[in-house]
Amino acid sequence: MDLDEAFELVGEFGPRQKRLTAFLVLLQVFVAFQSMLIVLVGAVPEYHLDLEEIPASREVLAKHVRFASNFTSIATEWYLIKHDAYKVSLAASLYFAGLLIGNIMFGPLSDKLGRKPVYLTGSLTNLTFAVGIAIYALLGYYIREWRFLAFISNSPGLFFFLLSFMLPESPRWLYSQGRTAEAENVLQYIALGNGKERLSVKLKQCIGAVKKDDSESGVLSLVKHPVLRWRTVILMYIWYVCSLVYYGLTLNAGELGGNLYLNVALSGLVEVPAFPLCIFFIEKSWSGRRKSTTAFLIFAGIACIFTMCLPENRGGFFFSPSILALCGKLTVSAAFNIIYIYTSELYPTVVRNAGLGVCSMTCRFGGILAPFVPSLKTLGPSVPFVVFGISGLSAGFLTLLLPETLNKPIAETIEDLQTSTYQMLKNKKVNQLEENS
Repeated sequence: MDLDEAFELVGEFGPRQKRLTAFLVLLQVFVAFQSMLIVLVGAVPEYHLDLEEIPASREVLAKHVRFASNFTSIATEWYLIKHDAYKVSLAASLYFAGLLIGNIMFGPLSDKLGRKPVYLTGSLTNLTFAVGIAIYALLGYYIREWRFLAFISNSPGLFFFLLSFMLPESPRWLYSQGRTAEAENVLQYIALGNGKERLSVKLKQCIGAVKKDDSESGVLSLVKHPVLRWRTVILMYIWYVCSLVYYGLTLNAGELGGNLYLNVALSGLVEVPAFPLCIFFIEKSWSGRRKSTTAFLIFAGIACIFTMCLPENRGGFFFSPSILALCGKLTVSAAFNIIYIYTSELYPTVVRNAGLGVCSMTCRFGGILAPFVPSLKTLGPSVPFVVFGISGLSAGFLTLLLPETLNKPIAETIEDLQTSTYQMLKNKKVNQLEENS
C-alpha cells in the first residue's frame, strides 16, 4: 500500500496523533515566553533623575535615580536608561538573530536528519503562541522579581526537551528517505495508540526516495528565472514587513501608557480573532489570498499612522495609542498567517522549500530590527507607529503585484509556472482587445 492508504488504516488523526499534537501546541506557550521575555524582564519603569547630565559612573548614577515601580528588571538593576537604554533593545534583537541562525542551520537539517531531531528547536501553532503571550503577562503580574520570572519562564524548556525524545519520527519523512521499515514501525506505533489491533502495514518502495537534494539548484532558480526573481523580491519584502510590524508592536506593548501587564496580555489575546478572520476571507472568491493580505496590511498601516492624528489628550479610550496598536496587531497577525499559505501556493513544487526558506530568513531580519523601532519615540511619541504604518502600507500595495492563487492549480515545475503566466498575460491582452473593439 502507499503511505496515504496506510494512514487511513492506522487512523489519520486518532488519539495518538491528538496527544502528540497537544504536546506540540503546548510547546508554543514556552516559545511565546521566550519571544516576550524581554518585554517584562527589560521593562523600564517611570523614574526620577535629579541630575541634568548623566554621570559616566554607574555607581554615581545609582545615587541619583529613583524608580517609581514595584517590579525589578535588568533596566532597574543595571540602570539601563538614557544612553544605555539601547542595551535592552539589543538583547531582544540578539534573540531574533538567534532565530535567523537557527533558520539557516536547522531548516536544511530537517530534510537530512529528520523532523524529530531538529524539532528540539522548532515550534508549531500560532494560535497557542498568542495565548502564551497572555499567560506570560499573567506570570509577570504575580512575579515582580526579574530573575525569578526569567527562571520560571525558561524552566519548561527542560520539560519539553525531555518529552521530545518520546516523539516518533515523521513517517512521511522516513518514507521519502527510503527508510520504509522504520516508517512501518512508526505507523504501527500510531495504530496501537489509536486503539487498533496490531496491523500488517507493508508500504511500497518510494520511487524518488534516493533523489539528491535539489535545494541548491532551487535557490539558484529563484534568481535565474525572471518570474520567480520578481516574485521572490516582493515576497521577501512582505515577509520582512510582517515580522517588523508584528514583533515591533508586540515589543512596543511595554512602551504604551497604562497597565504594563494588561497591555502585554491584550497584545497576545487580540491575535485570537485573527485566525477565524483569515479562514473566512482567504476562501472567498471576492477576497482570496491576494486581496486579503493587501487589506490586512493596509489596515495595519492605517491604524499605526492614525496615531499622528490624535489630539494632545490622546483621543480618549477608543482612539488611544493602545487601541490603535491593538488594531494594528490584529490585522498584521492576520496578514502574517495568510502569507505562509500564499507563499507556498506562489512557488512551484520543485522550488517551494527554497522559496519559503529565503522568505523565512528575510522575516528574521525584520525581527532583528523590530526591538529598536520603539526607541524612536525619543524623536516623537508617534514616530515608531509611523515607521510601522509606512511599512505596512507599502507592503500591502506591493502585494497587488502578485497573482491570485485561490482555486488555481499549483504549478509543479518552473515550466508550468511560465506557461501559466504566459497564458494569463495572453488572456488579459485578448480581453483588453475585445473591450476596445
